[in-house]
Amino acid sequence: MKITHNNFFLNEHPLIKKDITILRDKHTNPEIFRAAVKRISLILAVEISKKYHLTKIDVESPLEKTIGFQLKQNVVLVPVLRAGLGMVSGFLEVIPDAKVGHIGLQRNEETLEPVEYYYKTPKDIHNSSVILLDPMLATGGSSSEALKYLRKRGVKNCVFACLVAAPEGIKKLSIDHAEIPIFCAALDRQLNERGYILPGLGDAGDRTFGTL
Repeated sequence: MKITHNNFFLNEHPLIKKDITILRDKHTNPEIFRAAVKRISLILAVEISKKYHLTKIDVESPLEKTIGFQLKQNVVLVPVLRAGLGMVSGFLEVIPDAKVGHIGLQRNEETLEPVEYYYKTPKDIHNSSVILLDPMLATGGSSSEALKYLRKRGVKNCVFACLVAAPEGIKKLSIDHAEIPIFCAALDRQLNERGYILPGLGDAGDRTFGTL
């Protein structure tokens, strides 16, 4: 399956494919599941941060003074609660000085529409490079709403990162937020009648925290 939206980027790294397989396996326990999520998130973080801008600084090695670099922009990670929390540690491994905000959205199981219940982000988020984290891009409803909330708070520089995406969710984000790059680790076939991704990996939050 191929997606032609210009804002969609599928990372097909061999190690990602190996870990996605671990996530799909219904016998994978929460400890192994969390570790695989962290490894995939780490690779996505490296990919996303490749285009970050640097500023030069003076640094002194044990031998002499030289020129070094540091990130020009502040970075804010915003996981969508609660499943997005599983991706934070991998991103912080690569961008340890990133700040972390949170958006709480839950899906109404009857309407499949997102409902907000929590929002807390750093005060300087409008001047930061923001990475929205949500493992599953299914209908796209929750992710689209989260991006709307961020835009209302003045966020101008934002990308979206997920583990698994369905074509329906990619289409919705590409319509609602065509300017937002989508970085993904696996592109799946479709949604079922309940809005779950097929073949998917089940409920990412339940499997991450062992609340099945």
